[in-house]
Amino acid sequence: IYADPAKRLELYFRPKDPYCHPVCANRFPTSTMLLKVRRRTKKKQQLDTEEQIQPEVQFEMEILGIVTTVYKFQGMSDFQYLAMHSGPDGKQTSMYDKVLMLKPEKEEFFNRDLPLYIPPPIFSRLDTPIDYFYRPDIQHRSGYNNPQVSGENLIGLSRARRPHNAIFVNFDDEEIPTKPLDAAVQNWKKVCTNPVDKKVEEELRKLFEVRPVWSRNAVKANISIHPDKLKLLLPYLAYYMLTGPWRSLWVRFGYDPRKHPEAKIYQVLDFRIRCGMKYGYAATDMPVKAKRSTYNYSLPITVKKQGSHTVSVHDLKQGLGTAGTSGAKKSPSSRYKLKESIYIFREGALPPYRQMFYQLCDLNVESLQKIIHRNDGTESECTERDGWCLAKTSDDLRDSMSLMIKQIIRSTRPALFSNTTSSEDGKEQLAYESGEDEDDEEEEEEDFKPSDGSENEMETEILDYV
Repeated sequence: IYADPAKRLELYFRPKDPYCHPVCANRFPTSTMLLKVRRRTKKKQQLDTEEQIQPEVQFEMEILGIVTTVYKFQGMSDFQYLAMHSGPDGKQTSMYDKVLMLKPEKEEFFNRDLPLYIPPPIFSRLDTPIDYFYRPDIQHRSGYNNPQVSGENLIGLSRARRPHNAIFVNFDDEEIPTKPLDAAVQNWKKVCTNPVDKKVEEELRKLFEVRPVWSRNAVKANISIHPDKLKLLLPYLAYYMLTGPWRSLWVRFGYDPRKHPEAKIYQVLDFRIRCGMKYGYAATDMPVKAKRSTYNYSLPITVKKQGSHTVSVHDLKQGLGTAGTSGAKKSPSSRYKLKESIYIFREGALPPYRQMFYQLCDLNVESLQKIIHRNDGTESECTERDGWCLAKTSDDLRDSMSLMIKQIIRSTRPALFSNTTSSEDGKEQLAYESGEDEDDEEEEEEDFKPSDGSENEMETEILDYV
C-alpha cells in the first residue's frame, strides 16, 4: 500500500473472514519524529513500614527517525454481511463451514445442496458522510419536452442517450441515413467558429470521399482535432454501425456497405493477442500493455480517483481543452494526432494493445491480404458474421497474425521458447524475420501515448453517444 500513493490502507476487524468489509485510512504527508521512550522505576528501601516511599522514576528518550507519511482512519465502517442463513423459524445458521474451503475437499463438498448465498460486492461507494443538497426543478425553455424514458434505462446500467445526435444503424436495418440530424448540424456549427475547425471539417470530408468507412482511431491518426470536437463532427458527416461486419465504424451518409462487395476491405477484425501456457508465453512476457487490467482493479472506496476536467463550449471555440496545456509544445497540425500503429497492422511490429480493432484494409501484410481477397469477384451474399468475405475468414486472419506475433516475441525473447521442439518450429516458421530488438519495441511502446478515447472502440466509443 505504501508503494502506491493512490491506495488507501485497509484494516480488517475480522482478518480471517473473507466477507469482512474493511475500514480505510487516508494517506497524509507529515514531518514528525519517532521517539523511543523508556520509563525506569527504582524502588527505594523502606525503613519504616508506616511511611510510604515513592519510587524513583526516570525517563529516557531517543529519536529513532523522521516520519514523512501517516495514515489516518477518518471514514466510517461499512455494512457487514455475514455468511448466515435464516431458517423458517427465524433462527440464524452459520454457513462459513459450508462456503469456505479451508482444505482440499472431495467432490461431495461441491455437490451439496445449500441455500443460495450471494454477498453483494460493495455496499457503499463512499465512507465519509456528505451533505446532499437537493436541487430545484430545472426551468427549461418553452417548447422543451422531456425525453421518453423506457424500461431499458429507467433502472440499471443503461441510461438515456446523450444529446450528441449520432445516428445508429443495425445490420438488419433496411434503410441507411442520407443526411445528419438537424441537431447534429446545429451542434457542429455552434463550435465551428474558427478557420482551423473549418479546415478540419474539409479534411474529414476528403477522408470519407477516399474511403467511405473509418474507425475513430483511424480518423484521429489522419487529422488533428480535439476529441470533444470530434464527437460533434463525426455525427455531422457519418452514421455509426452498431452490429455486423462494420460494427463500431463510422460510415459516410448515403453509403450502404451491405450493397457494395468492394466494401469488404473496410470490415472490422476484433484481434486479441493470444497468451498462455499453450502458446509458450504469458501476458507478463509480452512488451504489450493492456488497455485495462482486471488484476489491478480496486473498489471505489480504496482508490483516490482524480477529478475529471470538464471542457466547456467556450474552450472548444477557442481550440483549447483538457490537452491544451500538455500539448502546447506540439504544433497545432499534430497536437491530437495518434500514431499509425493504433489502427494499422504491419509486419514485424507488435500492436500497441493486446486487443485491437483493425479494418481489413489496414492489415498491411501481403499474406493477410491474400486471405481477404480469396473470393474477389465471386461475392454472392453479405452475412452479419463474415460480411462479403468467405466463412471463417476472421479466424484465418487471427491465426496468421497470432503466429506473426509469436515469431516477434520469439526473436526478442528466445529464452521463452528454449524448450520448443524443432518440429513445432517448422510448423510455425514464417517467411519473414523481425529486425527489431526488445529495447526498440519497449521504447516504441513508451513513446505511444494515446489521447482520450483511443481505447476499445466497441466498449468505450459508443458510450460517448449512448
